[in-house]
Amino acid sequence: MEIVQTPAKQKRGIKVTIIVIAVFITLVLIGFFNKITTPRQLSDIELRVNGAFVFDNPRMFKPFSLLDHKGEAFEPASLEGKWSMVFFGFTNCPDVCPTTMATLAKLMNNLDQDVLDETQVVLVSVDPARDTPEVLAEYVPYFNPDFIGVTGEFIGIKRLAIQLNVAFAKVVTDQEKGEYTVDHGATVALINPRGHYHAFFKPPLDPARLKLTYSSIRENYKNSF
Repeated sequence: MEIVQTPAKQKRGIKVTIIVIAVFITLVLIGFFNKITTPRQLSDIELRVNGAFVFDNPRMFKPFSLLDHKGEAFEPASLEGKWSMVFFGFTNCPDVCPTTMATLAKLMNNLDQDVLDETQVVLVSVDPARDTPEVLAEYVPYFNPDFIGVTGEFIGIKRLAIQLNVAFAKVVTDQEKGEYTVDHGATVALINPRGHYHAFFKPPLDPARLKLTYSSIRENYKNSF
């Protein structure tokens, strides 16, 4: 005997089918959206290939006391609560420093707002004799108004540089005139929100690679808790 569905049952069946299809499509879209918005987590090898090196055990800082370009104290606590990208350079640097600062500025412009709010860039001067807070206040904001310039006593800067494995040396270019420059690298240190030395980026620096590796490092850090 053939069972004939009533129009009401047919309508209910169609509605159920439509709902199931809609739910399936929604789940697929949510999964796709989540995949494209979640930062890709790179392996250690992939990070290194892209110039980022992460420590197995982030390093704590010994006490230091410097000044930022606003004349305010810059201490270990100044590196807590945000991710900090720390670069050592000086305002009279003809090439490496402006190039690195411009690259970091491009990176900041490409970060999502929530990541941007949790990121700060710090230039520590390796030429404190000439780079006073006033000089840094004219130089650093040129690249980004939120960038921080740091100076202070030479010994204090040297101690911080040693903790971040940064080497620099004064090179006299004219003995009679007292002119000199400072040799240094372009490595950028990355400090995590706990204020610990977490990783570093080796040159050549590229905004796209920096964003990729930085996003991955942040994601790995969040997933470690």
